[in-house]
Amino acid sequence: MSNWECSVCGYTHKEEEPPERCPVCEAPVQMFTKVTEEIKDVVEPESVAMKRWRCTVCGFIHTGSEPPEKCPVCDAPKKMFVEIDTDGKALAELKNDEIDHTISLGLEAGQKTSVSFFEKIANLSLKLHLHPIAVHFPNGILPAVVAFLGLSVYFNILTLETAAYYNLIFVLLMLPLVLLTGFIEWQKRYKGIKTAIFLTKIVCSLIVLGAVNVLVFWRLLDPTVIAEGSPSRYIYLGIAAGMLAAVGLAGHLGGKLVFGARG
Repeated sequence: MSNWECSVCGYTHKEEEPPERCPVCEAPVQMFTKVTEEIKDVVEPESVAMKRWRCTVCGFIHTGSEPPEKCPVCDAPKKMFVEIDTDGKALAELKNDEIDHTISLGLEAGQKTSVSFFEKIANLSLKLHLHPIAVHFPNGILPAVVAFLGLSVYFNILTLETAAYYNLIFVLLMLPLVLLTGFIEWQKRYKGIKTAIFLTKIVCSLIVLGAVNVLVFWRLLDPTVIAEGSPSRYIYLGIAAGMLAAVGLAGHLGGKLVFGARG
């Protein structure tokens, strides 16, 4: 049996021949490279003495006699690692009392009936990757909003400010879905762990939510807030810039969680 690695997403296929398409990213067979026996021979002596540990929060794999004190990707503590074999299977299950939950989505074992519908919705959200889908809308629109506002102030083009306003309304309507699916993702996929990376993402999300509300309702109450001569136009623009910075930081941390385990 040979090992074939997808050069696009890193998926490893263990068969005599590579698959026609990668089951993860659907890359064609040409994108697979064979992990040769020579490479295995070089790694084997070291792996005899070293163990492999997987972070149960983000999936990062560490090689060493002991797991790291903190996961370098998601900052999960040492207790959240489990030892895995050469096939990537856990040699022991993580104990329930070792899981650092914050707000649990479920109840005790005998009380799951009352939340079964919500559990189905949560599982469907994870299966369909609704959070990455939903978050791409505001992440793509908000940079355009700030650009429109900046150009409107600099060139005094009112139509660009109007376009920014209507785009902000759309983002405001999308944010409940983004926050709900993000909460589900945090609880279900990342065990609701309260490390710096997740707390920072939560703070950034709240900043964006607050800033979008301020920008929309301020403009609704005062349509001339960013017009030429308005004393508040640069304050308004500054709030928009701070909002964009929070979006960028949250996106950076989200990318670290998704791709950090791949190294």
